[in-house]
Amino acid sequence: MTAVTLSSQRFKVLLAGVFSQILCVGVARFAYTPLLPVMQQQTWMGDADGGWLAALNYAGYMLGAVLAASIHSIYIKDTLFRCGLILAVLTTAGMALTEHFWVWAGLRFLAGLSSSASMLLASGLILHWLIQHRQRGELGIHFAGVGLGMIVAAVAVEMMLQLSFSWQTQWWGFSLLGAALLVPAWRWLPRPEKPVEGVHAANSQPAMPATRTFMRWMLAAYFCAGYGYVISATFLVAIVEREPLLAGMGNWTFALAGLAAAPAVMLWDLVARRVGYLGALIIAMAIQVVGIVLPAITANAAIVLLSAVLYGGTFLGCVSLVLTMAGRLYPSSPARLMGQMTLAYGAAQICAPALTGMLAEASGHYGVGLWLAGGFVTLGAVLLACLRKVDQTAQRLDAAAKASVYA
Repeated sequence: MTAVTLSSQRFKVLLAGVFSQILCVGVARFAYTPLLPVMQQQTWMGDADGGWLAALNYAGYMLGAVLAASIHSIYIKDTLFRCGLILAVLTTAGMALTEHFWVWAGLRFLAGLSSSASMLLASGLILHWLIQHRQRGELGIHFAGVGLGMIVAAVAVEMMLQLSFSWQTQWWGFSLLGAALLVPAWRWLPRPEKPVEGVHAANSQPAMPATRTFMRWMLAAYFCAGYGYVISATFLVAIVEREPLLAGMGNWTFALAGLAAAPAVMLWDLVARRVGYLGALIIAMAIQVVGIVLPAITANAAIVLLSAVLYGGTFLGCVSLVLTMAGRLYPSSPARLMGQMTLAYGAAQICAPALTGMLAEASGHYGVGLWLAGGFVTLGAVLLACLRKVDQTAQRLDAAAKASVYA
């Protein structure tokens, strides 16, 4: 394969990942966030119901993480990735067909399962392709698709609201968009190649097994990061729309968060090369705390928009950095550690929305939930700072990030 052909192929592979993220995360997952206030206005849904549906979505994502961690065959992972693309479209369309809570719950669960296809399975497949073809093993461009998906979801809902579309019609619109996104996501990610004997081993990096201390502290810190992430990811539009001075700005605020997230993942790769993976994570989580709690402090429009930028510019960087770390530690089978990390992240995402929804219904606002989320992320940053000082795995990872192995 010539250098030009390889460069073109790399671009298409990364774009396949971007389109899969827009479909499985932007449409199947994040469409729910800007549609939540619409569904609350036009159906029986309350704050607690909305929180439980979000929790079930992340329970599905957590099951997907278990599958990603337990399956070793890259060919089976490729098949499940493609099944996830189809499932994302079907579950999106299914939301328009009923107002029954338990049917919605099942659909949100399956939509969460499909989102793991792009976040974990596609991540592993793309990282495998990059390493096999001696390309830089970074997933920043792939995860930019999540930010783009947030923008697509927010702008699509705002446009459909201007056309006075009902909540059902909006779900149908998203399902048609999802079907269009499925085509490049499916076609541009090559099926896994059988490695040429003797070549794969030569092209592989040696594994750097993590210590028990690293795994325990890292899982706890990533749980805290997941708790902070999911509150704004689920309720940001509803939080903004509840403020009289900010009414009508919810979707644009969510789009701004996505706009900040799209390039941020690549910027955090650059930060990691300077200060190491854990150093970059600590900085990102410290900034994210500010972004999370600002809406609890003030309803000033400029401050809330700043909050969206700080949140969007950090949450996805955290995910990308952690999953890239998994690829560095276990280059031949990154999905296993990716799955373990995502279990911790997903566990927080199951309990946090349900708890926050109940707190909001009881108090009439989301302030308590936001402060609680900020506290968890602060704790996670402290754990990482301590881990960076005492653990050899953390130090090796930081050295690997700064070494920039692949050209």
